[in-house]
Amino acid sequence: MAPTLQRYIILALLIAIAAAAWTLLVWQQMGMDADMRMEMYALTMGMKAPLFLAIWMIMMIAMMFPTAAPMILTFHQVQAGKQSRGETFVSSWVFVAGYMLVWGVMGFIAFAGAAGAEMLAGHVGLSAATAARIGGALLMIGGAYQLSPLKDLCLAKCRTPIGFILTSWRDGYGGAVRMGLEHGLFCLGCCWLLFLALFPLGIMNVAAMAVVTLLIFAEKTLPSGGGIAKVSGIALLLYGAAVLVFPQALPTFQQVGAMTMN
Repeated sequence: MAPTLQRYIILALLIAIAAAAWTLLVWQQMGMDADMRMEMYALTMGMKAPLFLAIWMIMMIAMMFPTAAPMILTFHQVQAGKQSRGETFVSSWVFVAGYMLVWGVMGFIAFAGAAGAEMLAGHVGLSAATAARIGGALLMIGGAYQLSPLKDLCLAKCRTPIGFILTSWRDGYGGAVRMGLEHGLFCLGCCWLLFLALFPLGIMNVAAMAVVTLLIFAEKTLPSGGGIAKVSGIALLLYGAAVLVFPQALPTFQQVGAMTMN
């Protein structure tokens, strides 16, 4: 099979899998009743760890497959060249497995943090306004990170697939997994506080997820990606500051208030 056709097939599969994940997320949200929608705004979405992690991985597939596609296709292009020279060929999906492992581990950490925060909030008895203001502070932290040198470093690695290949190439199946892990860590460093911002906005808020996905994609692929990251950081800082003053500006405020009264 021609390398170009292989690339098109891989790209089509990535898009199809991501589209299926988005469809599942939208379908799940549309099928929720009022009580389920209220739980959706809880940090753990009212779920036990296995279900939370399953939903988390679906979210990561939906959000990260499109943004990681350039790197995955570049990896395949190099492997196809090696195959044409009679060298060992490693499937791109081995790289993807290592990449997604990073996000799976992050899911465990996210659930542990969310469950701990819920327990603490229940013990302390936070008001809806206080909980919203904490969310506003998280948004400001996310905005500040968007302006940080570490964000710039990680984003630079994510924006230049060829550069990553040249500096981080490893041969063999183990090497592909290691490269996936390494690239996943750079993506995590680039995006993790944007995902943290989803918690105060509603972890299953599909509209917020779509905005974050588009932002990550723009940062990674557009020529002005670095500038977009800075603008989004300023926007998060301003929005977070507004929530500190007007907690009702957070979309989860009413739901948190209802749960508090219950």
